[in-house]
Amino acid sequence: MKVWSRAPLLLVGLALSKFGYEATPPPMPVQRPPARVTDRKGNVEGTVLVPMYHHIGSTEKYMFRSYAHFRNDLERLYKMGFRPVTMRDYVNDKMDLPPGASPVVFTFDDSHRDQFNMLDDGTVDPKCFVGVWSDFAAKHPDFPVKATFYINANGPFGQKKWAQKKMEMLKQWGCQVGSHTMSHANLKAISADKIRQEMGKCVDLIESFGFKADSFCYPYGIKPRDMSLLTKGFTFDGRHYKHTDACLAGDQPAYSPKSKKFNPYNVARVEAYPGDHGIVYWLNRIQDGKHKPYVQPD
Repeated sequence: MKVWSRAPLLLVGLALSKFGYEATPPPMPVQRPPARVTDRKGNVEGTVLVPMYHHIGSTEKYMFRSYAHFRNDLERLYKMGFRPVTMRDYVNDKMDLPPGASPVVFTFDDSHRDQFNMLDDGTVDPKCFVGVWSDFAAKHPDFPVKATFYINANGPFGQKKWAQKKMEMLKQWGCQVGSHTMSHANLKAISADKIRQEMGKCVDLIESFGFKADSFCYPYGIKPRDMSLLTKGFTFDGRHYKHTDACLAGDQPAYSPKSKKFNPYNVARVEAYPGDHGIVYWLNRIQDGKHKPYVQPD
């Protein structure tokens, strides 16, 4: 069998190139538009759902979401066309969503161990928030573990030996980590100097794990008397700190980033617990057409 060398072909190509001729490039792959998630019309002025979680457990009670109810939250949000984005995506109006989808900004406060727990063998506890969500995401890749965690100096997530590993995993998944002060301090009950210390040290902690700590969450939903500490920034220990946004502990969806009422330092949230104006209440209203969420246009 005669083996043909590619050298003559290369020489022909070089010769053609010398006289201004170029080989025809291969055709570009056809980019198919993403499939529509719902039949809802685009509505960039609609509100954004920002649920607030703290603990997970076998029973439902104040500040605790049961395993079954959290799974149901994920399932219902998914079926209703919601897709997760971070707080940074939302406040910067850079939410990467398919047509017909609505954003949901999952937030977890206080970096409790049951939010992200590691077992002794180094695997994620299937009963923590991250474990339950990871299992759901494995079946629904278009609903990944993508949330914003507001942490305190408690590990974070209560396991110091696993802190670095956990934070690396959150970064790999595309999650965001924001400041919630070092000790969950009431910002109206402490001095301005103490506020600077609480906020500055928390930023330093977050950055030590390789995250950008630009988002803030008011402990107890209570703002400081001097809001310029957030809006203009502050100096602590010779360094200037500045947060781009801050969220409350409210009971209603947040304004669209395109709304004239949007204020990045006044982001409303919905409690992910039973009762009036909780997550089920708002999902019911959206499902019944009584409340209009943000919907990504075509």
